[in-house]
Amino acid sequence: MLLTIDTADSKPIYQQIADGVRLLIAAGDLKAGVLLPSVRQLANDLGVNLNTVAIAYRELQDEGLLAIRPGSGCVVAARKVSEAKPAELRKPLRSALAQFVLAGLNAKQIRSIVDQELRNLVKEGRI
Repeated sequence: MLLTIDTADSKPIYQQIADGVRLLIAAGDLKAGVLLPSVRQLANDLGVNLNTVAIAYRELQDEGLLAIRPGSGCVVAARKVSEAKPAELRKPLRSALAQFVLAGLNAKQIRSIVDQELRNLVKEGRI
């Protein structure tokens, strides 16, 4: 599993880990039933604290993306249609768009970035 941590990023490390796993699942690189590295192994590979990885895994479990089986490890859960309401699904999008605006990008630049990311997902057969 290829994850990287950016120590210069203001986002907490556990969030970077969770976001990275989410992206790998969304990209189809991690499929349902795939066993993830143990908390200890991933912490060692990334050079971070065990608790940091454990928090990321728990967050992903709470979202239904991972299934943690004590003693057996952590596996990617079967994907299911989200039960979240559209308004809830828009929250992270709004947050990301706000970050683009705060970074000084105009609407055309933001649309271009969003379109490119959607093209990448379609091209790779993820949506």
